[in-house]
Amino acid sequence: MLDFLQTAVWALVALGVLVSFHEFGHFIVARWCGVKVLRFSIGFGRRLVSRYDRHGTEFTISAIPLGGYVKMLDEREGAVAPAELDRAFNRKSVWARMAIAAAGPIANFLLAIVLFWGVFLGGTSGPVPVVGDVEAGSLAAVAGLEPGQEILAVDDEPTPTWQALNWRLANRLGDSGHIKFSVRYPDSSLEYHMYADIDRWLAGREVPDPLEEIGLSLWVPEASMKLSQVMPGSPAEQGGLRVGDEIVATDGQAFSTWDDWTSYIKAHPQQPVQVTVVRDGVEQALTVTPDLVEVDGGETIGRVGVAPVAASWPEEKVRRYHYGVLSALNKGLKETWDKTLFTLDSLKKLLFGQLSTRNLSGPITIAKVAGTSADAGWQSFLSLLALLSISLGVLNLLPIPVLDGGHLLYYGIEAVKGSPVSERVQMIGLQVGMAMVLGIMALALYNDILRL
Repeated sequence: MLDFLQTAVWALVALGVLVSFHEFGHFIVARWCGVKVLRFSIGFGRRLVSRYDRHGTEFTISAIPLGGYVKMLDEREGAVAPAELDRAFNRKSVWARMAIAAAGPIANFLLAIVLFWGVFLGGTSGPVPVVGDVEAGSLAAVAGLEPGQEILAVDDEPTPTWQALNWRLANRLGDSGHIKFSVRYPDSSLEYHMYADIDRWLAGREVPDPLEEIGLSLWVPEASMKLSQVMPGSPAEQGGLRVGDEIVATDGQAFSTWDDWTSYIKAHPQQPVQVTVVRDGVEQALTVTPDLVEVDGGETIGRVGVAPVAASWPEEKVRRYHYGVLSALNKGLKETWDKTLFTLDSLKKLLFGQLSTRNLSGPITIAKVAGTSADAGWQSFLSLLALLSISLGVLNLLPIPVLDGGHLLYYGIEAVKGSPVSERVQMIGLQVGMAMVLGIMALALYNDILRL
């Protein structure tokens, strides 16, 4: 229950920040253009909290937290006093109306730049992408990738960290042709180029993991055999295991890695095993009976309820970056541009069937990701907010009536032909656009429910 509440809170924080900045963009430019703003609302439906400023604008928080709006004085929505006609939205020039419509998405891009600037100003780090294992017969194996190689670049784009490698591979989802890997061997300065041929790569997969799908697992330091956690009431606690114990053998068999030991435990559900540990320099033999646990796919495994001491990364396997105020801003600008292009490319691939529509996510998935990123730290949460802000900005610029991009399309036509688009055409467009937006929202929500 507590986890659910935390997830809900972080989701509301994320949505509130994004919507507030988007609507503030419309609001502030409307004010600059001399338009009277009647209401600035975060959320829809019944107003929960409201107040008026000295200009007569009502600021409100409404009951349904799934967006927001700025309501402006407009003759199309009701009678306007003659003294205020010059402050009506519909009386402003087409260029002023275009500026007001574009201001919301622009505010989202500016927010992303500021958020990324904050992330980079705090410094970033990431593991070096060194190949750990290569799955036999996989694309990586066919390309010639081998354990121990460092992946320097993908398609000539540098990949200094795991995260960068994942992003470069994600850019190729749904593509055909080949993926170019630039690698080098340990203690060598020579660079080698290897190619993996792809054909509509993972076009039908739901939320694919590029590294796993290409057959790569990256190198990670081995976990310690010393216990950092023993779950209360678990078989491990009942058998006498304690935090700080170091496992040296089980049923007389020595294990050098944590993965090998857990594989042995998983293979012996409800079977007593003798675990030999070193405690305070003295060996002790304890008997533990793993619980029978069902995992995804109906498979049953053994579990005892312990966790190892986290492995420490060698400094040479981690890249750390520190930025000054201006260099962090420059990096924030580049990151926003790159992620905007990635979002546009993903939308194109969805439209042409290169990506599955099952990759669309709705409010439930966004809420879960917001909660997870908040747990991972402030930089992770700010990075997620920046990505969501970019997505909101791009989506709102699509030329679909009811979205800002649809309004910009109408105003652009008006600027060219010298007169507004007819009300009948606008009404038909509104109905079509509403149907499209509701359809996309329904599909995203359906995907969310399936993932639950």
